[in-house]
Amino acid sequence: MEKTITVINPLGLHARPAAKIVDCAARFTSDIRIGYQSQEIDAKSIMSVLMLAAPCGAELSIAVRGDDESDAMMALEALFASGFDELE
Repeated sequence: MEKTITVINPLGLHARPAAKIVDCAARFTSDIRIGYQSQEIDAKSIMSVLMLAAPCGAELSIAVRGDDESDAMMALEALFASGFDELE
């Protein structure tokens, strides 16, 4: 299952949103990958998510494969849609 998700929080994927992504991804057994520009990383690795350095407006490809892929994708979509609770 793959979708494109846009980063909407003003500061992009800095430390706090990256930690939230990793915490969310870690709740699922599925393999979760995030792609941005020429990089594709494991969403369960904090260092990898930070290395994406995706700014506000960046379009990320999210690929989820596994038994709980639908639930994982819904959770990640909700997390990104909330702007990581950084929207005013």
